[in-house]
Amino acid sequence: MKNVFKISAVLLLSIAFINSISYTDIVEKKIDKSRVYYGVKALEVRSDLSFAGEYVPVHMADIKERIDRELLVNTYWQSNGLLFFKRANKYFPIIERILKENNVPDDFKYLAIIESGLLNVKSRAGAKGFWQFMPKTARQYGLEVNKNIDERCHIEKSTLAACKYLKNAKKKLGSWTLAAAAYNAGVYSISNSIKKQSVNNYYRLLLNNETSRYIPRLIAVKEIMGNPKRYGFNYKSDDLYNNVKTKKIKVNYQINDLYKFAKIHNVTYKDLKINNPWLKQSRLNNKSKRVYYLKIPL
Repeated sequence: MKNVFKISAVLLLSIAFINSISYTDIVEKKIDKSRVYYGVKALEVRSDLSFAGEYVPVHMADIKERIDRELLVNTYWQSNGLLFFKRANKYFPIIERILKENNVPDDFKYLAIIESGLLNVKSRAGAKGFWQFMPKTARQYGLEVNKNIDERCHIEKSTLAACKYLKNAKKKLGSWTLAAAAYNAGVYSISNSIKKQSVNNYYRLLLNNETSRYIPRLIAVKEIMGNPKRYGFNYKSDDLYNNVKTKKIKVNYQINDLYKFAKIHNVTYKDLKINNPWLKQSRLNNKSKRVYYLKIPL
C-alpha cells in the first residue's frame, strides 16, 4: 500500500509540474504577442499631405524631418491623443459650422487643438480660451474681456473672432499657411520675415523655433485625427464626449445673483457655469443692457 501511495504521489507531482510548464509557456507566449503588438515603430511621412488645400513640400528634407517629429510626438503621447478625439466629438461640430459660415477652411479646426487641446486654459502670457486670444487682440476682434466677462471662453464668439483674424491674415500675407503661422507669431512678425528674406512661402522661411514647429504640428494632428486607426487609436462612439442639450435664454438686464438665477431655471449653479464658461463671477454686470444668451441645460 505504501508503494502505491508513493507512486500516486509521484504521478500527481509529475502532472502538476507538466501543467505548470504548459501554463508558463502560454503566459510567456501571451506576453511575447503583446510586446510584438505594441512595438514602437517609425511612421511614414506621406507625400500627399496638405493643409487648407495647400500642398506640403515633404520632398524638402527639413520639412519632412519637422513633420516626422510632430507625427511621432503626437502619436506616441497616447493619452493626450485620445483626449483630443473625445473632446473633438463634443466641440468640432460647433467649430466646423462657424468656419464654414465664414469661408475659412475646415482644417483650421485643428488649430484649436494645438492651441488649447479644446480646453479653456490660460497661458503664462495671458492668452485664454480654445483659440488662445490675448486680451488686447480679443477686444480688437469683438470679444468682451473684463473682470466680469471673458468671451474668449465663449466657443461660438471666440471661433468667430478666430475666423476674422485668419481671414485678415490671409488677405495681408497671401496664403492660408502663412495666415496659420501668423496666428502663432503675429502678422507683423511674419510680414517682416517675408520682407527681410524675400520669400513669401512659409516652408522656405527661417522662423523662430516655436513657429517652425507650429505648422508641422498642425499638419500632424490633422493627419492623425483624420486617420485614427492608422496611428493606433482605437475607440468606440460611446467612449467620446458629447454636448448636453441646452436652451438659450435671452438676457438684456443685470443679474445680481447667478445662484438664484440658476435655481429659478431649475438647474444647479455648477451646470450654469459649465455651460457658460465666459461668466467669470457670480453676477452679470450688464449696466449697458447688452444682449447675452445663456445656455441652460434641458
